[in-house]
Amino acid sequence: MSTQHPKSAKKPSKQPPKQPARQAADRPGAATQRAASVVTQPSKELQTFPNPAPERDYHIHMQVPEFTCLCPLTGQPDFARIDLDMIPDRACIELKSLKLYMWSYRNEGAFHEKVTNTILEDIVKAIAPRYLRVTAQWYVRGGIYTNVVVEHRKRGWKQAPTVDLSRFATAQPALPQSGR
Repeated sequence: MSTQHPKSAKKPSKQPPKQPARQAADRPGAATQRAASVVTQPSKELQTFPNPAPERDYHIHMQVPEFTCLCPLTGQPDFARIDLDMIPDRACIELKSLKLYMWSYRNEGAFHEKVTNTILEDIVKAIAPRYLRVTAQWYVRGGIYTNVVVEHRKRGWKQAPTVDLSRFATAQPALPQSGR
C-alpha cells in the first residue's frame, strides 16, 4: 500500500479550468487583421454584369457623394457629388468596381469639365447604355460652384413617353394628434 505524504497531496486549483484554444477567427482583433490583409486599391476597371431586364427601359440612379480629384493648377483637392442616371441596355455597372473607379481619381489632377466627360466616356465604353447622364456638382472653390452635366444617348434609342401619375396622388392621412 502506498501512502502519500500529506504535504505532497494535490490541492484543488484556484484557477478556472482551461478553455480550449480559440480559433483564429474567435480572437479579439481577428476581423481587423483579416480586413487589413485584404487590400483594396483604386482601379480604372469598370466591371459589369448582364442586365437582368434588358427587354424594358428602367432608370438606375447612383450617387457618389464624396468624389475627390485634384485641381490641375494648384494641386488642391476638389470635391464633388457625382450623380449617374442611366437606362442600361445589355449590361450594368457592378457597384464595388464603380466605387474603386471613382476612388482612382483621388490623386489625379483634372479640370471639372474633363473629369465629368471622362467618367461618361468610360461608362459608355464599359456598358453601352441606352441613356446615361453624369451630373457633377462641384463644391465651392474660390467662391464659385460649378455644375457639369453631360449626356449620352444610344443611336436610335427613343425614350418612352413619361407616364404622369401625379393626378392620382392622394392626400396623406392626417396623423393622430397627441392628447395634451
